[in-house]
Amino acid sequence: MDTGPNRLIIDGFSCFFVKFSLSKFVWFDGKFVPSSKAQVPVTTHAIHYGTSIFEGIRAYWDSKNLFVFRLDDHIKRFRNSGKYYSISLNFSNKQVANAIINLCKKNKMKRSCYIRPFYFVGQYGINLHVTEKAPTNLAIFMFPFGDLFDKKGITAGISSWRKFSGSSTPTQAKMGGNYLNSIIATQESKRNGYDEAILLDKKGNLSEAPGENIFLVKNEELITPPLSSSALKGITRDTVFELAKDSGYEVSIREISRSELYVADEVFLSGTAAEITPIIRVDRQKVGTGKMGKITKELMSDYTDVVMNRNEKYSHWLSAVY
Repeated sequence: MDTGPNRLIIDGFSCFFVKFSLSKFVWFDGKFVPSSKAQVPVTTHAIHYGTSIFEGIRAYWDSKNLFVFRLDDHIKRFRNSGKYYSISLNFSNKQVANAIINLCKKNKMKRSCYIRPFYFVGQYGINLHVTEKAPTNLAIFMFPFGDLFDKKGITAGISSWRKFSGSSTPTQAKMGGNYLNSIIATQESKRNGYDEAILLDKKGNLSEAPGENIFLVKNEELITPPLSSSALKGITRDTVFELAKDSGYEVSIREISRSELYVADEVFLSGTAAEITPIIRVDRQKVGTGKMGKITKELMSDYTDVVMNRNEKYSHWLSAVY
């Protein structure tokens, strides 16, 4: 039952979902193509084996211009993700950046939006020996986008599924196949009535959420898991580091036990889609006062100032479209 633009009732539980209207044009292997014409064969290797690499990028409209946030950093990670699997991105970083900027222009986008570039192994049969010479395709699409979650705060449950470790597959690669782990954790959290899941690493320490990094606040210190806990080296995570430092807060990167969640003063998620989102309940227990905390609120405000081009110190993170 559809109850609005961003909420769905499933098995009696209310949950947020992403509902979007795809832009008129997509960019596909160097050309602008109507979205209805951007198609691939059913024999595409990535459909069968998850051999796709993606990025999530945001652009923000400030009533005068559209600013793509940390475009160069996203493209660098985009290329590096493929290197783990010897999958080639057959366009330069500059070509990818220009494609994204020009796609915004082609679609006359003058609203805050989400941009999804991805490249994938194409016609390669059922061969598992993927090499740099395997044929790949690059596509980019976009759509207007607002809040992924309720910014007043969400609930989260610790998943029984563990985050995969670097001993199984590279944790820093944003590969399509890797996110099956996120999907099964999300499914479990929704069945249990939560807005989001929290995954533990193979040792039982905090790792991250299905699509976001996680931070705890205790005694005005920010704490987040290390990469060795299978946490992604998030671009928004790095942004939080900088904003916290500007405000004089200490940030610690260390292993975090599950029990620390229950006594944290504040908990929040960071990610391109989620931006900065407070968690107000974990496993049905209140976090702090059960409302958004002071530091989370401050960081959310500072983050908005940066992406809306109201903080000159970080203007170099913004790529103007018009």
